[in-house]
Amino acid sequence: MATRSNSRLADSILYPFANIGHLTENPPVVVESGEGVYITDSTGKRYIDGQAGLWNVNVGHGREEIKEAIKAQLDRISYYTIFGGTTNMPSVELAERLCQLTRPEGMVRAFFSSGGSEAVEAAFKLVRQYWRLRGEAAKTKIISLKRGYHGVTLGALSANGITSNREYFEPLLPGFIQVETPHLYGNPYTQDHEELGRICADMLEREIQYQGPGTVAAFIAEPVQGAGGVIVPPANYWPRLREICDKYDILLIADEVVTGFGRLGTMMGSRHWGVKPDIMTFAKGINSGYIPLGATMMNAKVAEAFDTGDTAQFSPKAFAHGNTYAGHPLACAAALASLRIVEDENLPENAGRVGAYFLKRLKEVQSRHDMIGDVRGQGLMIGVELANPETRRPFDISRKVGGRISDHCREKGVIIRNLADTFIISPPFVLETGHVDEMVDTFEEAVASAG
Repeated sequence: MATRSNSRLADSILYPFANIGHLTENPPVVVESGEGVYITDSTGKRYIDGQAGLWNVNVGHGREEIKEAIKAQLDRISYYTIFGGTTNMPSVELAERLCQLTRPEGMVRAFFSSGGSEAVEAAFKLVRQYWRLRGEAAKTKIISLKRGYHGVTLGALSANGITSNREYFEPLLPGFIQVETPHLYGNPYTQDHEELGRICADMLEREIQYQGPGTVAAFIAEPVQGAGGVIVPPANYWPRLREICDKYDILLIADEVVTGFGRLGTMMGSRHWGVKPDIMTFAKGINSGYIPLGATMMNAKVAEAFDTGDTAQFSPKAFAHGNTYAGHPLACAAALASLRIVEDENLPENAGRVGAYFLKRLKEVQSRHDMIGDVRGQGLMIGVELANPETRRPFDISRKVGGRISDHCREKGVIIRNLADTFIISPPFVLETGHVDEMVDTFEEAVASAG
C-alpha cells in the first residue's frame, strides 16, 4: 500500500500508458540523478539503467560535455525561431552535421521538430506534398508493418501497427494500411529466415498492387522494430523493400527514431541492411534525450521538389508544416555535443561488441530456463520473450509473469522494461561487459524466482 508521502506521485500527473490505480498502489520510482549507465532514486538507491531512459540516453547520464554545450548556448540565447526569415546557428550547424553523417544514405536536408512522433508526422506530410508537387495527387496512402511503432500523434498512430495503441482512438486516419511483419518467432509461415523475408516482402508487393501503385505514397518501417517487441528482420528483407519501392515509384521511409546513431552497431540502422531510404526520421539518440528534439531527413530526390528556384516569400513549393520549437537552439547544441561523443568514443562499435556479448549471455540463460521462448536482437537493442513451456504461447496475462520478473530486477538494482511478457533491453552505449554480467545474472535470478 502506498504511503501518504508517496501517494502524491500519482495525484496530479496523468502518466503515459499507465493505470492510475496501479500507480497509486505502486508509486513510481523518483529518479533524482544519473551518471553513465546508472541512475539514483530519491532514497539513494542506484540502478543500472537497462532502458537508457526510454531508448534515448545513448551516451549515458550526466555527460559534462552536453551540459556545458547547453550552458554555453544559454549564455547566448535560449530560444529563437527558425520561422519567418530568422534562424539560429546551432540548428544550421546540426543540419549540416546530420547531412554529413547520413551522406552514405544520400540525405541532403533536415527538417526539425520536437520528437519522434512529430518527426514521423512531418515525414507523412512531406511525402503527400511531394507527390502533389510532382503532379500525382492521388498518391496519398501510407503502408506500414503490423507491430511497428511510429508514434502516437494521430497520423503516426494511424501507421502504428500495435493494436493496443490503436484501439481506443479508432477510427484513425484513412489511407493507412498495415502488412505482415517478418517476425521469425511464432510466425505461421516458416522458420527459415530468408524464406520469411521473401514471403513478407511479397505480401507488401501484393498489397501495393491491390491498392494501386498510383495511390501509394510511401512505405515506412523501423530497421529493427522496437516497441513492437524488438523484431529483427531477415537480412534479405530491407534490400527487397528498396527494390519494391523503386519498382512502383514509392518513397521508402526509415523510422530511425530508435535505431539512429549507433544502437544496432552501425551509425544508422538502415546502414546495417545496406539500404538507402528516401526519408529518415530521428529523435531519441539525436541528442541522447538531454532536450527534446526530432528531425526528418530527405534525399535529393525529395528535396528537389521543394527547391525549384522560386524566390517568392510565400510559395506553394514551401513545405507547409512547422513547429514552434523546431530547431530549438538548446536542443541542437545538445545534439552537436552528443554526436561528437558518439563519434569520438566510437560508441556504435561498442554497442555492437557489447550487444553481441549480451545476446550470448542471454541465450545461455535461455538454454537453462524453458519459460524463455526467444532471445533476439542486434547491437544494444535486445528482446527476450517469455512463453508457456507447455503451449509455447504467451502466459495468461493475469499471472503477471513479466511484471514479477521486472519488479525483482528493480529490487536488485537493475531496470529492464517489460511489455507484458516481452522484455526490452536498450541500455546506454557506454555499457561494459561487467554491467552485462550483473544485469544477466540478476535477470536469471528473477526468471528462476518467477518459475
